[in-house]
Amino acid sequence: MTHDRRTTVVVIAHNRRDSLLHSLDRLAELPERPPVVVVDNASTDGTAGAVRRRHPRTRLLTPALNLGACGRNLAVRDVTTPYVAFNDDDSWWHPGSLGAAADLLDRCPTVAAVTGRIVVHGDDGRPPTEDPVVAELRDSPLPRPSWLPGPALGSFLAAATVLRADAFRAAGGFSPRLWLGGEEELLAADLAAAGWWLVYDAALTVHHRPAGRDTALRRRNGIRNTLWTCWLRRRPCAALRHTGRVLAGAPHDRVTALAVAEALAGLPWVLRERRRLPPLVESRLRLLDAPQHRSEARRYVG
Repeated sequence: MTHDRRTTVVVIAHNRRDSLLHSLDRLAELPERPPVVVVDNASTDGTAGAVRRRHPRTRLLTPALNLGACGRNLAVRDVTTPYVAFNDDDSWWHPGSLGAAADLLDRCPTVAAVTGRIVVHGDDGRPPTEDPVVAELRDSPLPRPSWLPGPALGSFLAAATVLRADAFRAAGGFSPRLWLGGEEELLAADLAAAGWWLVYDAALTVHHRPAGRDTALRRRNGIRNTLWTCWLRRRPCAALRHTGRVLAGAPHDRVTALAVAEALAGLPWVLRERRRLPPLVESRLRLLDAPQHRSEARRYVG
């Protein structure tokens, strides 16, 4: 397989220069030779200059502000390939996976997104291990049509997903209000409401070598965004039930308190933007409530 130009890889980065360069090195080795766009979210560690020197053919976007997940929106505006694959600055696709994902999307015109298996690399020299969230994807309880080539999903993980670019743009991309942290769930709900399917394919692999993160900020944003998403789209009883489960499972500490305060402060916006999901989509998400509550990959404890 050489020069498969159906998919553009979009990478968002912020102050993790070395990790980004490692990921770009791996992407440059892919047999598909995909076009790559890097959105440097206002890094201050020399990321932009390092990318220009080491990967001069990579398209580099340098917004003046840290756009978070919306850096992807900026990149996808000008993408000309039918599909777009997302990566973070600490992840990369396995050789052949992008081509296989494009083949799946070619075959299944009502699938908007295909998510791959995630393997995690540590710094201790041990073999990579499967990310805990993979079990949740693989064992999704959602009913699916016989033609769907894998488990149907209610959401996706941006850094491990290939999406149909037109569907992404039509759904509005990622919400600027959510910024970063669980931002995929609102977009996934809107894609499902528009009639699209999301699917998991174990034949695709994404590698993740975790770099340093502000875990408190990610947890705060994750709790806030999860609450906003259910308030924006779910039926009142489901939203109330899901809110209780999220808060019951989160530590009773300052980070959680700040997340809840931010969520409540956004209620006027939520009420303006609220749009209930179609009954069929709501029923699917209801099947995921209990498994997600039990999931070890969704603990807001970092």
